Amino acid sequence: MVRETFRRLWVMSFLVGSAAALFGCASTPVEPVSKPPVLYPQQAQVHVQQGAIAYEQGDISAAIEAWNLAVELNPADAVIVNNLALLLKQKNRFDEAAALLENGLKLSPEVAELHYNLAVISELYLLDLDRALVHYQRYQGLSADEDKKVTGWIADLERRLD
Repeated sequence: MVRETFRRLWVMSFLVGSAAALFGCASTPVEPVSKPPVLYPQQAQVHVQQGAIAYEQGDISAAIEAWNLAVELNPADAVIVNNLALLLKQKNRFDEAAALLENGLKLSPEVAELHYNLAVISELYLLDLDRALVHYQRYQGLSADEDKKVTGWIADLERRLD
């Protein structure tokens, strides 16, 4: 009885799947739905610790490698995203740092420090003044207190972009 039920379910699944595949071929393409990342915070923490030890020992390359693994396992950890971006900046890997911060902001848009560091890297190293202005402003909007030096940088960028 169980075998017969299983066989019927398998046949029905096959037929429904085949029909869906055929229907899909005739229809217009559908935009893929982006899935939220799968997070493995416990496994990521091991790499965070390894990276911290490497950093304390002055081995920046090993710290970057370990923290890259940590971000792959848990891209929603804004602290490690930010720390890794700062190490990439230190190694003059500005495009990578900016891309990492942009990805981090997709998962943690309310973390002011990610906006701040993306703004600094964009302005000083990538010369992307428009992006810098947007993220300085977002940083100010998220910060509890107004940062007077950032207010000055915003005013300067607005003058330069006009």
